[in-house]
Amino acid sequence: MNNYSSVLTLPSSASPAQYQQLVIPHLISIWLDDYDLSTPANDIVETEACGFSYLFDVTHSRLLAAWGFSNGKNTDPRPKSRMAGSPLGAGPQYHRGHAIPHTLGGATDINLVPQLGSVNVGPFRELERAAVDTPGSLYFTYWVYKGAGSQKPVGVEQGFVKPGRPLDVRKHQN
Repeated sequence: MNNYSSVLTLPSSASPAQYQQLVIPHLISIWLDDYDLSTPANDIVETEACGFSYLFDVTHSRLLAAWGFSNGKNTDPRPKSRMAGSPLGAGPQYHRGHAIPHTLGGATDINLVPQLGSVNVGPFRELERAAVDTPGSLYFTYWVYKGAGSQKPVGVEQGFVKPGRPLDVRKHQN
């Protein structure tokens, strides 16, 4: 797992704007440095959808990271017909996992990643629920790949932090 010790614990009164200025640049640097080690020939773009930010490798057509701030529980219906069109090329043990959970407001399209079903409906949910239950908290996922040849990540680093608390990062195999 990456070393997140450079990520600051901000005071309880910290706003999303302060996180955007003081924390997000450190996270992006950690993720890009790690990704460059396994996939040096890349073209990374940062984009936004539905209030969340994404790092995407255009060269290899895969999501690296997603992050954003909780607004509480998203009550919009899940677009099942839209998800059904997304490929399930990683095999029967994999789901169309959401980098940002639907319950937090994550959309489909760029937000979908081949995710091991046992992780998606298991340990991954704890931090997803914590983010949904804590408006103003920062939630992120960083998808770990080994080399350029696969659309399926080998792992994911999932993080959650609320102002005044240290960063909680968990590594899941994929």
